[in-house]
Amino acid sequence: MKVTVIGAGKMGLPLACQFANQGASVIACDTNTVVVEAINQGVCPIDEPGVSELLSYAVANGTLRASTDTTAAVAESQVIVVIVPVLLTPERDADLSIIESVSWQIAQGLKPGAMVSYETTLPIGGTRRLLPILESSGLKAGEDFHLVFSPERVKSQLVLKHLTQTPKVVGGITSQAAACAEAFYQQYLGAPVINVGTLEAAEMVKLAGMIYRDVNIALANELAHYADEVGMNFHEVIRAANTDGEAHLLFPGIGVGGHCTPVYPYFLIRDSQRRGISSVLAEQARLLNESQPASILDRLESCWELLHGRTTLILGLGFRPQVKEHIFSPAFPLREDLTRRGAQVRIHDPLYSDDEIREHGFVPCQLTDPQLPEVVILNTSHSIYYDLNFQELASKGVKAIVDGRGLWDANKIRSTGLVYVGVGKQ
Repeated sequence: MKVTVIGAGKMGLPLACQFANQGASVIACDTNTVVVEAINQGVCPIDEPGVSELLSYAVANGTLRASTDTTAAVAESQVIVVIVPVLLTPERDADLSIIESVSWQIAQGLKPGAMVSYETTLPIGGTRRLLPILESSGLKAGEDFHLVFSPERVKSQLVLKHLTQTPKVVGGITSQAAACAEAFYQQYLGAPVINVGTLEAAEMVKLAGMIYRDVNIALANELAHYADEVGMNFHEVIRAANTDGEAHLLFPGIGVGGHCTPVYPYFLIRDSQRRGISSVLAEQARLLNESQPASILDRLESCWELLHGRTTLILGLGFRPQVKEHIFSPAFPLREDLTRRGAQVRIHDPLYSDDEIREHGFVPCQLTDPQLPEVVILNTSHSIYYDLNFQELASKGVKAIVDGRGLWDANKIRSTGLVYVGVGKQ
């Protein structure tokens, strides 16, 4: 089977490597020439456990190569898998510009009998809206080529595990297309496959899962607000509540980051608004989660002092512990809100160099500096922050701790004379 994977990034490259090591002949396409050259040299350009070994083995065996010529790759492939970014416009609509551009390139090389599988998360009906572009090839979907949607369901640092263990969802423009996708992924991915029938049902699977997560976090944040007001440790409540087999509450926090949860709910929200369909729960969850950085700073000012003129230090630029990825990290709205309040902002993240931190508009700060900002705000629970010496922090000028992830022992921090503000944790 000859397969083209379009998008050789953190999600696409592991997928290409898995296909290649399951017996397919794979071309990984990307616009980044540095990435393409690295792949062709057998060098892994991403930090993802297990991928480097799969990549070097596949390149050495001749089952994987990379190219910047997407149309040429498509022309020699039986299966085309698309996994390129779809983000948000300033109006928070799905920005389809990249995936539309890629689809035009596919159309120019598409051959009869091929299968095109979109794995990029799309709005409901998004795959079908790409049909006119693909059919500009002169071929008709459902007759001359198969069109399917199969949402990626992976997670950074765990991609290969999820690729091989998490059920792969497929849906097609016809039942034959869906069956074709089911057979392909069963053979060349090695994970269980769930055929939900239609393109739209497969699209909904991903959006429903993302909105469930967002609403769950919002519920935890809302309950944490109440617990904070009445002086209750909500983290202990969650652990107890989750033991009955009925509840699965997630933990509250200072904000939600990443490629998925802050983005994909808007695909359904905006479409619902256009159709006149209520999506109140999804909308309110987004609003509540986006307000978390400001909410916790409000609490700090109400129980301590105004932040105007104060120096502050955000711990963590990345949106997940031990992951060097900052897209939609709460660090950015934290910086904006702190600046609006008149505070000076510094940041520390062990995974980023000082130059990289500056590139993202922050001023770097080291925990080893002799003098530290007055307020320390935990954004990311990197392991380096687990056992901070709060007595030492106090000696360096720190006066208040904002525990945005419920990581630390509040009593231990207060015993050093520091002010402690947590999210659902007293």
